[in-house]
Amino acid sequence: MSVDHRVGPPSFGDERETLRAFLDYHRATLAMKCEGLSDEELRQRSMPPSTLSLLGLVRHMAEVERTWFRRVFEDHDVPLVWSDEADFQAAYDARTSTRAEAFAAWEAEVAHARRIEAAAPSLDLAGYQPRWDEEVSLRMVMVHVLLEYGRHNGHADFLREGVDGTVGA
Repeated sequence: MSVDHRVGPPSFGDERETLRAFLDYHRATLAMKCEGLSDEELRQRSMPPSTLSLLGLVRHMAEVERTWFRRVFEDHDVPLVWSDEADFQAAYDARTSTRAEAFAAWEAEVAHARRIEAAAPSLDLAGYQPRWDEEVSLRMVMVHVLLEYGRHNGHADFLREGVDGTVGA
């Protein structure tokens, strides 16, 4: 991996600034875990029967961002990118995917999420979560997505180590 260019979250800040900074830090962590690897290396699976790979994690997080920001606050019916049935596991199977494809989708969804969050008058903005059939706040969505990144960045640590031995951060 190259030099760590991530910006850490503030030690002091309001709730929104802190949530935004932690999300961006974790987004940057996932990107950093994939830096310098070929498409083939990014597709390298953890171990059978899992289809989990770094590229699969990028695809999965694109779906997470899309589901929790765009589908909750803008368009409940926008389809997922890699599944017609809202099967989040489908994104993990990246055998034929490329860095360009996966990162383009993920970066587009991150941009949508940032736009939605920036335009919201407060963290109390309510959106409808179709899978749960209930309203949720922007605050809850940001925390949920942050937890998804934290969990999956742990997977990314192990996956990257398995590809080329790189550990840390």
